[in-house]
Amino acid sequence: MPHNGDGLADKQASGTTARCEAMNNVDAILTVAEVAADLRCSKAQIYKVIRGEVAGVSQLPSIPIGRRRVVRRNALERWKRTNETGSALHGMLPESSEVVAAGRIKEET
Repeated sequence: MPHNGDGLADKQASGTTARCEAMNNVDAILTVAEVAADLRCSKAQIYKVIRGEVAGVSQLPSIPIGRRRVVRRNALERWKRTNETGSALHGMLPESSEVVAAGRIKEET
């Protein structure tokens, strides 16, 4: 854009940059390699999680693109929170206890 002396071009450019950054943060698409790097594990392990083959964690939502899979950043963050919460409770309850609504342990009568 030509510079017109009042900084309009700079304002427009910075507005476009801010919108692009906001879109990237909200709806970023990650490759399996990027997800693996984020979780510090192998790509093979991520594919197993995507297919639901890993015990103790829920299936990771993904978008198929041909044979490839990609994962939305917000889906990964939600998956991490869900599984982090689930793993915190796992092993803390006696095996005979039953968990009822709101995470309370059902009292034996």
